[in-house]
Amino acid sequence: MEAYCVKCKAKREMKDPKKITMKNGKPATQGICPKCGTKMFKIGG
Repeated sequence: MEAYCVKCKAKREMKDPKKITMKNGKPATQGICPKCGTKMFKIGG
């Protein structure tokens, strides 16, 4: 899955994507940027 990395300022393919549920109950995906190691986050299923 692709997400925006805030540190690299570019869209990248997420490493180790995990499906999570936000506090408000909506689905999201959380992973790691393969280039810089920063957490990446994408809202939606």
